[in-house]
Amino acid sequence: MSKIANIRSVVVVGSGNVAESVALAVADSFALELKQVVARNAVRAEAVAQLAGCEWCSDLGEAADADLYIIAVSDRAVADVAEALRRREDSVVVHTAGSVEMDVLGEGDRGVLYPFQTFTAGRRVDFSAVPLFVEGSDEDTTQAIESVANALSQRVYRANSKRRREIHLTGVFACNFVNALYTMATDLLDEREGLPFDVLRPLIEETAAKAVEAARPRNVQTGPAVRGDKAVAERHVAMLGEANQQEIYKLLTDYIWQTSRKI
Repeated sequence: MSKIANIRSVVVVGSGNVAESVALAVADSFALELKQVVARNAVRAEAVAQLAGCEWCSDLGEAADADLYIIAVSDRAVADVAEALRRREDSVVVHTAGSVEMDVLGEGDRGVLYPFQTFTAGRRVDFSAVPLFVEGSDEDTTQAIESVANALSQRVYRANSKRRREIHLTGVFACNFVNALYTMATDLLDEREGLPFDVLRPLIEETAAKAVEAARPRNVQTGPAVRGDKAVAERHVAMLGEANQQEIYKLLTDYIWQTSRKI
């Protein structure tokens, strides 16, 4: 019998943002059975297990028998956790990291199940819409991981380690850096005018909506940079008190100008 037909029971290893979301997604799937959450942080392991309705333990050496083990921990911890994890000999083990090689998982049937989304503990996402990128140590294992991915999401793609690193890089720009700019704008608004984040909320929502709906985000770029309004840009730079803020403004202004000329 193929691995595809065999994978049903799942153990999620980890208790952070990604682990919580993955555990809930597995628990919600009719095709899969979440047997256990395993994490060294006992408090979080119990909390995630209660949310997902399964057993838990804090000892990697006492993980339950399962067909699939999903290691959802920080990038730097994947190799150590994989080495310490007790798992069934005929099982498949995957990690969820975007920038970690598959082979850190050691020998045997192994792979990657990378969810391309931002996760926060306590906040549910529609996992069926989350792009999942899969990789396996051989074709049978890849197909087995794909079957699990298809039980969780409607957007499943294959990606080797190189492709996955490139995808992860784009996520840093589209999510992490953008949120940092939201933070910078909020701090400036508060420090200079004493106004709350709510003032920015409609602008952020409309900007994001236009970018998602457009064929390409650059097609809906607005502002002084896309118009080539150097006078306004120079005044803005002069208003910024910190050198790093000025540098960010100049770099982004130049990037917008250069890319807008290609439209």
